[in-house]
Amino acid sequence: MKRETYNKVANLARDYYKKAGIIVRDDEEIEVADFGLDMVEKVGLQLCVYINTQRVCAKEMVLLPYQTCPEHKHVKTNGNEGKEETFRCRYGKVYLYVSGDGKKEDIHGKLPETDTTVYHEIILNPGEQYTIMPETLHWFQAGEDGAIVSEFSTRSTDETDVFTDKRIERETKIEG
Repeated sequence: MKRETYNKVANLARDYYKKAGIIVRDDEEIEVADFGLDMVEKVGLQLCVYINTQRVCAKEMVLLPYQTCPEHKHVKTNGNEGKEETFRCRYGKVYLYVSGDGKKEDIHGKLPETDTTVYHEIILNPGEQYTIMPETLHWFQAGEDGAIVSEFSTRSTDETDVFTDKRIERETKIEG
């Protein structure tokens, strides 16, 4: 991803935080994840990590309108039991898809330009939350106004996430 695009999308995320009344200090980094696909406004995620210790993690995630975080799961690695996470919608609408009953023809979100296999739909509005257990395939997408999701979890090890779409790379590479 080009540095100019990275900065533009990070600034958009800051605008969303302001709109929702969530204070993110100027010295706090906004990470922009494009998952190596170079279409960040369709498949991507912007996040600010408050804390990530050996036991807990807290972060704020911004999704632009219909932007999708691609299907993945948090796996057990090196004695780590896999991440358990609770999503709480703070702003907008979030379409969350997890393993379970559901057909892709029936979802309210838009199918992303990545591989997906799970379509059990949970719709989160501000103040609603859902907990995802380790090893659970999931993907999520903002509605038409974008969304902000607070994540509270056990230790985040995003680098070990397993994505359904094999083209995806978790680490963002910035050019220029």
